[in-house]
Amino acid sequence: MDGYFTTERHDRIRQEVRTFAEQEVRPRVPEMEDDRGVAHELSRLIARQGWIGATIGAEYGGMDAGHVAKTILIEELSRVSGAMGAMVQASQLGTAKILHFGTEAQKRRWLPAIAAGDCLPTIAVTEKTSGSHVLGMSTTARRDGDSYVLNGRKAFVGNSHVGDLHGVVARTGSGSRGLSAFLVEADRPGFSLAPHRPAMGLPGFSFGELIFDDCRVPAANLLGAEGDGLDVAYSSSILVGRPNLTAVSLGIHEAIVAETVRFATWQRRYGQPVAELPTVRDQIGRMQSALMTARLAAYHAAHLLDEGQPCDAELQNAKLINAEYALDSARLALEIHGAHGLFPEESPITRYQRDAFHILPPAGTSAVQRLRLAETALGTVKGAPWSTRFAQAPEPAELVPLPTPRPEAFAKAEAV
Repeated sequence: MDGYFTTERHDRIRQEVRTFAEQEVRPRVPEMEDDRGVAHELSRLIARQGWIGATIGAEYGGMDAGHVAKTILIEELSRVSGAMGAMVQASQLGTAKILHFGTEAQKRRWLPAIAAGDCLPTIAVTEKTSGSHVLGMSTTARRDGDSYVLNGRKAFVGNSHVGDLHGVVARTGSGSRGLSAFLVEADRPGFSLAPHRPAMGLPGFSFGELIFDDCRVPAANLLGAEGDGLDVAYSSSILVGRPNLTAVSLGIHEAIVAETVRFATWQRRYGQPVAELPTVRDQIGRMQSALMTARLAAYHAAHLLDEGQPCDAELQNAKLINAEYALDSARLALEIHGAHGLFPEESPITRYQRDAFHILPPAGTSAVQRLRLAETALGTVKGAPWSTRFAQAPEPAELVPLPTPRPEAFAKAEAV
């Protein structure tokens, strides 16, 4: 990808995040594995690096670096810890709703705090009884004077237990325009958290349940207008959730391949490294091919998003390929490791596999991505592409004048 989708600034960001991940995150991974709790301190430490503000404009204190840069920093953190990569992606998912739907007052209030790492935002849409059927949600928001009163529960909320500001979609009326979105501070009366439940993978990441019991929020906390809730939910998932989760999968995938190569060159059979066996070489080649294809899809989609180009299908395909290919490579890695791969103290392969499974359901399962891609192939996609609805025209490239050829250069060319 270097030199095609990335610039020198991207390279500097990658090196900065990689160094931080190796020095600050990797030493904490064993503790997170053993504890199975929420990594509050590490989450805050990462936030204070300013990376949550990757897509926030400089006028609000952000990096103003775009989606390719966001992909890089999530990828590099996920390469060391899928949980911390997921933490950053979930925070940026929560940031997008303010960027796309927030009033200027809301942006001035919250975006500088997010960019500085003082506020971790979330997006809360899913409920246990409705799942991906957004219109089936039952959480309500009732207007009461200059406030709204929220009641209900949200489940599987990324950063639930470290979040400071929850973007909550609730029902304010009937039908598809009966959903609205609200910014709910974590310290508001009537808001609480269900106990943290360790999941199969991503130890250190909170993925829990929010409870609203007559939780009153000011009308000024309404995101957009009443009835915009479905747009908030869909845009967050399509424009941010898919590329973010793609980057998490990509980082995990890279870790899988690197660990497998390390093991195969160290472990010996028949007097030679396992990597010399033809069957193992074939499997490693398949893993490398999958990783290269997944990486290309991820960066191509993020690049198009930065350029303001229609890329809904590319975002769908990138999420599909990266989620599926990471799991495919994890299975091949386990075959190469054999029984060694079943013991976490000997190899992190099982951790990578558990983490990779977490990327399948959010922002649409693989079946959903294939369904949307089929609509693209059949020409039955409805509505304008989400990827262009909030796009800003990219800055025109600076034109650099070509050097004037010297006469002796022509003479040399003729002589050749």
